[in-house]
Amino acid sequence: VQLVESGGGLVQAGESLRLSCAFSGIIFDRYYIGWFRQGPGKEREGIACISGVDNTTYTADSVKGRFSISFDNDKNTVYLQMNSLTPADTAAYYCAATVAISSADAKYCSRGSHFHYWGRGTQLTVSS
Repeated sequence: VQLVESGGGLVQAGESLRLSCAFSGIIFDRYYIGWFRQGPGKEREGIACISGVDNTTYTADSVKGRFSISFDNDKNTVYLQMNSLTPADTAAYYCAATVAISSADAKYCSRGSHFHYWGRGTQLTVSS
């Protein structure tokens, strides 16, 4: 199983960015794929997740309305669209995968301990 994140970088507050997570070695419709982030001095936070079982999505309250998750099955890629970025969004962003048993929800998607496969991450820095 391989997960490779890309798309991070340095942006200014208010701008948008889309992260990509290219996955291989898994069958999407049997897995959750989630996005997590860890900012400096902060705990890891589960921010978005999609269930391949039924294509439902979960978005954490902290980013709801600004971030959204989507996928392209033809490209084996999951995206995290991030709008209205603020310096508080500065973090290393990781995608992760685990076997799905139901719809995407906070119970399964918010906890990194539920996820077995991880990418190496991509850094996002938002300047004020």
